[in-house]
Amino acid sequence: MTIVGLTGGIGSGKSTVLQMFQELGTAIYIADTEAKKLMSSNKELIKEIKQLFGEQSYINKELNRSYIAEIVFNDKEKLKALNALVHPKVRKHFNQFIKKSTAEIVIYESAILFESGSNTMCDFIITVIASLENKINRIIKRDKVTKKQILKRMEHQVEDDFKIKNSNFVIENNRLKDTKQQVEAIFNLIDKKLRH
Repeated sequence: MTIVGLTGGIGSGKSTVLQMFQELGTAIYIADTEAKKLMSSNKELIKEIKQLFGEQSYINKELNRSYIAEIVFNDKEKLKALNALVHPKVRKHFNQFIKKSTAEIVIYESAILFESGSNTMCDFIITVIASLENKINRIIKRDKVTKKQILKRMEHQVEDDFKIKNSNFVIENNRLKDTKQQVEAIFNLIDKKLRH
């Protein structure tokens, strides 16, 4: 089994690229989605988050996202502390996922692939990039937020340059048709390496 890490900044269109890979027959694991599920279901993790952020971090057993987001976006240390709790649980969950999977290629999608150290478990890494204009338009459409809020979020992410330097492949996701061609080319390359 080959594990391919897929990352990219906010608004780069990772989900679109991920879907294209899935259509080609890869298994997919979305770290962010699984992390959110674990934060609402893993008793140990819930207890640790409450210790870190207080009882108000959960309302009716559901994670109080806006409360936590407000804290971590303004306090890098708190964000680090939260990630230190969540990532080991996600990694453990992912290991169980790959044990059950029969797929030859698994795409592990994470916005914070490098920050969380998850890049170390990948055989290949793909970074998705897009023009700033495209990114901003996508996020405004998706999250109904202002340009100012988006730029603030972007400050918290590792620069694209770093990701690009440390990736095996880069997908430029500005026009869907071109993106699809790049995805197919990379899939074929990885698939070919598996056969040799």
